[in-house]
Amino acid sequence: MKPGLRFLIAAKRCEITELDQLARTSALVESVARLIHELQRERGLSNLYLASCGRRWADERSSQIGRSDAAQAGVLACFDDLDTEDGALRLGARLHARIAYALQGLDALVTLRQRIDAQATSPAQASADLARLISALLAVVFEAADSATEPLISRRLVALFNFMQGKEFAGQERATGSAMYAAGEPDIQGQQRLLHLIDSQERCLQTFGEFASPAMWARWLSAPQAEDLVRLERMRRIVGTTPPGQPLCGADSQDWFDACTSRIDTMRRIEEALVAELLGLCRERTACARLELEQLQAATPSAGPDADFFSRPTPTDLAASDKADSEHAYGHQLGRSMLDLVQDQARRLQAMEDELETVRSSLHERKLIERAKGLLMAHRQLSEEAAHKTMRQMAMSQNRRLVEVAEAVLAMADVLPSPR
Repeated sequence: MKPGLRFLIAAKRCEITELDQLARTSALVESVARLIHELQRERGLSNLYLASCGRRWADERSSQIGRSDAAQAGVLACFDDLDTEDGALRLGARLHARIAYALQGLDALVTLRQRIDAQATSPAQASADLARLISALLAVVFEAADSATEPLISRRLVALFNFMQGKEFAGQERATGSAMYAAGEPDIQGQQRLLHLIDSQERCLQTFGEFASPAMWARWLSAPQAEDLVRLERMRRIVGTTPPGQPLCGADSQDWFDACTSRIDTMRRIEEALVAELLGLCRERTACARLELEQLQAATPSAGPDADFFSRPTPTDLAASDKADSEHAYGHQLGRSMLDLVQDQARRLQAMEDELETVRSSLHERKLIERAKGLLMAHRQLSEEAAHKTMRQMAMSQNRRLVEVAEAVLAMADVLPSPR
């Protein structure tokens, strides 16, 4: 076997190893999505329980905690199955750090539930605490998307992450509105938060549409949610326009919770379909890579040196337009020169890298925006929604993209005074 062919085979085996690891990571994402869904429902019921001073919703909340615990056991099993060997996973350090942080939050969940049982926390604080835990779990999904080395799988992970984030904002809306409806009157902070959450949902779903497959985007658009949205919009108007201090009329906490839950359950079904598509794609890509490995192993490149090495393009000069030819690069290996095989591999890898760069730019922009928002929150004592609103207003007034404003804010980090 020619040395060059031996290293091509080694490269293909590395690709298969990465795909196998990515399949396990995708299975972890599936389990995390299930746990997040259960915690979102637990959060809504906890807010209703607290806002009613423990007089209602105790049994429903207790049953939901059991479902959350079952989902958590599934996540812990996936964590145990994930390869933690040094260098086993691209960007593994960040992913494993996110998992470690999420595990801390899951350990602290018992104490939070005890405070809720004892009515020793407010609905707003309980909601914020559970949102922080869910955010830690979503960060695991974010890093999984950022660590993917296969472009199409990476795109689907980005689509799934944004859909899950949008669903989380819908869950926070349910919890925030539940507290106000259960209390019988709105408050100005709750009303402002609802507006922020509704806007955030739309932004996440827009990004989801950019990275989802056409089939999944069409499925979301055709999801039977029109009646749910009509009910929800009516109650959004009630809670959003009733002056603070005045009683909420025309609906109650049960109506609000049911309307929000119906929509979130619809989103959960789409989420499950997205995960199934992702896992199927992992299986498909792995099977393809294994077939290519078998074809490489059976290849018999022409003997002798490749005299035209110096007259051919280098791997980085290979045109992206050759991508179609490289999709079946190992389908007709017999008798081909070693240089042909190397260039086919290089062409395919270059196309993958170009696509990955597009996907990761979206993730990078999100990181910059979140960091800038955190900086404003710390230095100007702003809430999350107020910081985001400030950045959006700056972007509109300066006719700049939000990420450009974020970069400008971060550039000022060193000259800003330390937060008090």
